[in-house]
Amino acid sequence: MNSKIYDIRENNDLTQEELAKIIGGNRVSISNWENEKEIPNINKANEIANYFDISLDYLFNLSKIKNYSDNKKCNIDKIVVGNRLKEFRKEHNLTISKLAAELNTTPSTISAYESGKTLLLTAFAVQICKKYKISMDYLYGKKDDK
Repeated sequence: MNSKIYDIRENNDLTQEELAKIIGGNRVSISNWENEKEIPNINKANEIANYFDISLDYLFNLSKIKNYSDNKKCNIDKIVVGNRLKEFRKEHNLTISKLAAELNTTPSTISAYESGKTLLLTAFAVQICKKYKISMDYLYGKKDDK
């Protein structure tokens, strides 16, 4: 993931400071993402995806496709994400407890995600998307095809 941010930034002749200004972040965070010390929260990742017209799947190395024809430039909606997470879980015959165990979290955390009270953590989304071959752009409501 992190080399993608570096590559995108460098290919657009931007400094870390300039990218931070574009997404409303800070240079230290950009450096940490590029050096794999942290992953960006989904809202910052979405700002990058929207600004550079790339998919979240590409940004997080889940696909080599830079952008999907049906991708939307939009803000992340917790309700949409919660509904899609719940739909995904049921399609894969996962109980809330089983998904929670896979993600090493609590069933109440999964319930909070599914009800739209809390936004699904980026790290959990990456785990889900990798294991179950689901699009992060779909999961976060940026496209309608799975």
